[in-house]
Amino acid sequence: MFDSRHIKTFHTVVRCGSYTAAARELGYTQPAITQQMKGLERAVGSPLFVRAGRRMRLTEAGEALARHAGVILDSIATAERQMSALTGLREGRVRVCAFPSAGATLMPEALAGLASAHPGIRVELQEQEPPESLERVVRGECDITLAFTYPGLREQVPEELVAIPLMEDQLTVLMPTGHPMAGRRAVRLEELSGERWIAGCLRCRANFLHECAELGFAPDIAFTTDDNLVVQSLVAEGLGIAMMPGLVLSFLTHNKVTGRALDPASRRQVSAYVLREHLEIPATALVLEELRRVAANRVGC
Repeated sequence: MFDSRHIKTFHTVVRCGSYTAAARELGYTQPAITQQMKGLERAVGSPLFVRAGRRMRLTEAGEALARHAGVILDSIATAERQMSALTGLREGRVRVCAFPSAGATLMPEALAGLASAHPGIRVELQEQEPPESLERVVRGECDITLAFTYPGLREQVPEELVAIPLMEDQLTVLMPTGHPMAGRRAVRLEELSGERWIAGCLRCRANFLHECAELGFAPDIAFTTDDNLVVQSLVAEGLGIAMMPGLVLSFLTHNKVTGRALDPASRRQVSAYVLREHLEIPATALVLEELRRVAANRVGC
């Protein structure tokens, strides 16, 4: 393998025409230049220079290497500039996979903060519910996944992943504004056992069924959808009520829908998941720090 320092010195010797001139330009001693060229010749396996009187002439191997030396040094310089930009957070790409309510709340604020402070960092946003989103990190399809877990469920997280807790998201009940319990500050889940329900994603539905079972009833699930806007529309038309994350209250679009907290409180844990090695990547660490900042403002949501 060639030593890039030797290539630089060789390129300077060729351009200057002698070891002495190259030593003067590079600030080396002539013996140091001689030693570097001997090391390069050993790596090449052939002499690079021959003396013709007082002049130095390139051998065939020397001429071939001279044609490549400038390109090699330009490539190294380009690579060094890009590495400096990446580690200095002047550029970089981070792929984030988020579940829908986080994508609609945490991510826009985080992206705005990053765009202002670090415009060279490009964040690509994907959408996926857990547990599939966790597998995307393991497969290398994204760098960070935002996912949630429920304390009452035994949910498996791939052992390769590191969890960075962001916030606790309080669950609420969405109901039509004219519902008899809409005037309360909080509602008890067992008081709603006779209602028709709209269920969400598989993980949220599993938690909902678990909490109802703990209270001794099986809910009447009339509709199931992963789309938060569809849930709101169904509730607005009086077709059912829904247990939804507090993050959803940030983008309620129907004035005929209201959200009420559960008593006792029920929460899910929202975390970012990454491969351990990715914690050392500056751009990834930056995005995680921005997500922590944004989520800290929503604790107790």
